[in-house]
Amino acid sequence: MQRKNTSYGDEGFSEFIKMAFRRHLGHDESDYEKPVIGICNTFSEVNRCHNHVQPMVAAIKEGITLAGGTPLEFPTISLGEMFTSPTTMLYRNLAAMDTEEMIAAQPIDGTVMISGCDKMAPAQLMGAASADKPAVLFSGGPMNNGEYKGQTLGACSDCRYFWQEYKAGTVDETEISEINKQLAPTPGHCMVMGSASTIASCAEALGMMMPGGAAAPATYNERMHMARETGKAIVELVKNDIKPSDIMTKKAFENAVKTLMAIGGSTNSVIHLTAIAKRLNIELDLDVFEKLSQNTPFIANLRPAGKYQMQDLYHAGGIPAVLKELEGLLHTKEITVSGKTLGENIADIEVDDVYRDIIKTVDAPLHEDGGIAVLKGNLAPNGSIIKPKAIINQQLSKHRGRAVVFTSTEDMEEKLKDPHLEVDENSVLVLQNTGPVGGPGMPEAGMIPIPEKLLKQGVRDMVRISDCRMSGTAFGTVVLHASPEAAVGGNIGLINDGDWIELDVENRKLHLEVTDEELNKRRKDWESPLKENRGYTWMYQKHVLQADQGCDFDFMLP
Repeated sequence: MQRKNTSYGDEGFSEFIKMAFRRHLGHDESDYEKPVIGICNTFSEVNRCHNHVQPMVAAIKEGITLAGGTPLEFPTISLGEMFTSPTTMLYRNLAAMDTEEMIAAQPIDGTVMISGCDKMAPAQLMGAASADKPAVLFSGGPMNNGEYKGQTLGACSDCRYFWQEYKAGTVDETEISEINKQLAPTPGHCMVMGSASTIASCAEALGMMMPGGAAAPATYNERMHMARETGKAIVELVKNDIKPSDIMTKKAFENAVKTLMAIGGSTNSVIHLTAIAKRLNIELDLDVFEKLSQNTPFIANLRPAGKYQMQDLYHAGGIPAVLKELEGLLHTKEITVSGKTLGENIADIEVDDVYRDIIKTVDAPLHEDGGIAVLKGNLAPNGSIIKPKAIINQQLSKHRGRAVVFTSTEDMEEKLKDPHLEVDENSVLVLQNTGPVGGPGMPEAGMIPIPEKLLKQGVRDMVRISDCRMSGTAFGTVVLHASPEAAVGGNIGLINDGDWIELDVENRKLHLEVTDEELNKRRKDWESPLKENRGYTWMYQKHVLQADQGCDFDFMLP
């Protein structure tokens, strides 16, 4: 491929000086006549989900060399979900820009991108889509299952479950400390079907990750083998000039959405897939998700909507086995980073009957429809989403109750502790001003905690509505991504305490029982909650799109 040089006004001099400075790596001039493969290494000691990847990077290098390429590592931003304030989503677009610019600017022919924690894979796929040089996504893999007194633990579904029980008083200080030690027992990202596992699974279905790359645990030998195979694959992609735009087609995105629905994946992936598609000028709106959800059975019995975890899915055959079961619903002629079509990748896959409780058949699924539903109504005219199969109390899927409003996460945290808060189990908890602009960055606060006085009465689920996100590891009757958000004048920001709200998941309805006349009156009195910011946060709030549009920057679209 034609590689760009630093501009000195003399192309020959640019090549001359470049070779002089890269000789210190020990390469011969002929090494740079081979495919030069950049490895976007997101290793970080701060981001614990990526602090184990160095041996895998070494194996990727071996694969590149074996295939006749020259590997060169380079760093980009590394985002760890539990270690970034206020939320990693604020910085997903920054990571995407970093990835795109470094791929485009550096003298490399192709890239292997090291993903893992939630926002890294979508950021890298966004950047790779825009740079459009040959690229492969490689994940550091999920953690092994945790265990406490014979019970399987999964980060961070059990982080949330046991913390809720601790606040309810059913788990004491000593036990919560012992549980904490077992929640994240090995390297890797969360081992339930949370956001990290979901986007890796979708990347396989998209064709941007090698078959089997999503489910193999971080500690298994198979992960090292996949690293070498990934190194070999990127060299072949460069030789054949197969770019992300050749792989991530509209049909490939439909495969990814169907996979998302079949595995009961994270609601975050709706935003991420929309953003990646938009980078390629492919429209992937909420109506597409709803349509494909209604026509895709839920077949993977995985937490938090099921009972197994990624380690179990790996033994059952991983995402290739899920895709095999969905084969009749997929576009199987789409090319993938393996150099084969999706259909060729899964041609020889079989699911052993011993694993049928983990991966069901299309004819006998867990549920007839997919794991995510799109809700519309005057509360969220541009849409909102819910995970119906993650609802604890299914009676709440059709519910009418009075609003208890929190105007910010700080307001929420203070009021939920108040024993005099006017709330009961039939109330609808509403969190405002936590969307893309209002957060800023749309934090994962959507699983609004049950008020402490209700927890102690035995309440474990309530209807909760917000304009923010929740972790893919979370659960409950939680409506998310209400659009437009409160901070830009959306109707969710006009809700008052005591307003009646109707939720009807079956009929995809979310209705605020307030007249248009009254809403217009309230809108006249509405004031923006935004504070003055500077630098990146200022830019983010000025240019981020709404949730239904993928939360990318408006100026990053083609």
